[in-house]
Amino acid sequence: MSPRTEPRTGTGTRTRARTRTRDADAMAVTAFVLGLVGLLVMNLLLGPVAVVLGALALYRRTTRPGRARLAIALGITDVLVLVCLVTADGTWSWSLT
Repeated sequence: MSPRTEPRTGTGTRTRARTRTRDADAMAVTAFVLGLVGLLVMNLLLGPVAVVLGALALYRRTTRPGRARLAIALGITDVLVLVCLVTADGTWSWSLT
Protein backbone atom coordinates (compact mmCIF):
# COMPACT_ATOMS: atom_id res chain seq x y z
CA MET A 1 0.00 0.00 0.00
CA SER A 2 1.17 3.48 -0.73
CA PRO A 3 1.15 6.08 2.05
CA ARG A 4 -1.90 7.76 0.52
CA THR A 5 -4.08 4.65 0.58
CA GLU A 6 -3.28 3.49 4.11
CA PRO A 7 -6.15 3.81 6.56
CA ARG A 8 -5.90 6.63 9.07
CA THR A 9 -5.64 5.54 12.66
CA GLY A 10 -5.97 8.96 14.28
CA THR A 11 -2.78 8.67 16.32
CA GLY A 12 -1.11 11.39 14.28
CA THR A 13 -3.83 13.85 15.25
CA ARG A 14 -3.42 13.10 18.96
CA THR A 15 0.35 13.38 18.70
CA ARG A 16 0.09 16.74 16.95
CA ALA A 17 -2.38 18.02 19.57
CA ARG A 18 -0.10 16.87 22.39
CA THR A 19 2.92 18.51 20.75
CA ARG A 20 0.96 21.71 20.21
CA THR A 21 -0.08 21.77 23.88
CA ARG A 22 3.49 21.13 24.97
CA ASP A 23 4.69 23.98 22.77
CA ALA A 24 2.02 26.29 24.21
CA ASP A 25 3.09 25.35 27.75
CA ALA A 26 6.71 26.09 26.89
CA MET A 27 5.65 29.46 25.46
CA ALA A 28 3.79 30.30 28.67
CA VAL A 29 6.79 29.47 30.85
CA THR A 30 9.21 31.30 28.55
CA ALA A 31 6.98 34.38 28.49
CA PHE A 32 6.77 34.35 32.29
CA VAL A 33 10.56 34.15 32.68
CA LEU A 34 11.14 36.88 30.09
CA GLY A 35 8.60 39.08 31.86
CA LEU A 36 10.41 38.63 35.18
CA VAL A 37 13.84 39.27 33.72
CA GLY A 38 12.46 42.25 31.81
CA LEU A 39 11.67 44.01 35.06
CA LEU A 40 15.41 44.36 35.66
CA VAL A 41 17.06 44.52 32.23
CA MET A 42 16.10 45.23 28.62
CA ASN A 43 12.52 46.34 29.39
CA LEU A 44 11.93 47.62 25.88
CA LEU A 45 12.73 44.27 24.27
CA LEU A 46 11.65 41.65 26.80
CA GLY A 47 8.34 43.26 27.78
CA PRO A 48 6.68 43.11 24.35
CA VAL A 49 8.14 39.65 23.70
CA ALA A 50 6.58 38.39 26.95
CA VAL A 51 3.22 39.88 25.95
CA VAL A 52 3.29 38.27 22.51
CA LEU A 53 4.41 34.85 23.76
CA GLY A 54 1.82 34.90 26.55
CA ALA A 55 -0.94 35.77 24.10
CA LEU A 56 0.19 33.03 21.70
CA ALA A 57 0.21 30.51 24.54
CA LEU A 58 -3.37 31.46 25.42
CA TYR A 59 -4.38 31.30 21.76
CA ARG A 60 -2.92 27.80 21.48
CA ARG A 61 -4.81 26.72 24.61
CA THR A 62 -2.01 26.14 27.05
CA THR A 63 -2.66 24.05 30.14
CA ARG A 64 -1.06 26.92 32.11
CA PRO A 65 -3.33 29.88 31.36
CA GLY A 66 -2.56 31.57 34.68
CA ARG A 67 1.12 31.67 33.90
CA ALA A 68 0.44 33.03 30.41
CA ARG A 69 -1.81 35.78 31.81
CA LEU A 70 0.80 36.66 34.42
CA ALA A 71 3.42 36.85 31.65
CA ILE A 72 1.23 39.31 29.77
CA ALA A 73 0.83 41.40 32.93
CA LEU A 74 4.58 41.31 33.58
CA GLY A 75 5.31 42.33 29.99
CA ILE A 76 3.02 45.32 30.28
CA THR A 77 4.62 46.17 33.63
CA ASP A 78 8.06 46.02 31.98
CA VAL A 79 7.04 48.70 29.50
CA LEU A 80 5.44 50.80 32.26
CA VAL A 81 8.64 50.60 34.35
CA LEU A 82 10.60 51.79 31.32
CA VAL A 83 8.19 54.70 30.82
CA CYS A 84 8.57 55.66 34.49
CA LEU A 85 12.36 55.53 34.23
CA VAL A 86 12.42 57.68 31.11
CA THR A 87 10.08 60.29 32.56
CA ALA A 88 11.79 60.37 35.96
CA ASP A 89 15.37 60.99 34.90
CA GLY A 90 15.45 60.93 31.11
CA THR A 91 17.47 57.73 30.83
CA TRP A 92 16.73 54.42 29.13
CA SER A 93 18.41 52.33 31.85
CA TRP A 94 18.52 51.81 35.61
CA SER A 95 20.59 54.33 37.51
CA LEU A 96 21.65 54.02 41.14
CA THR A 97 23.19 57.49 41.42
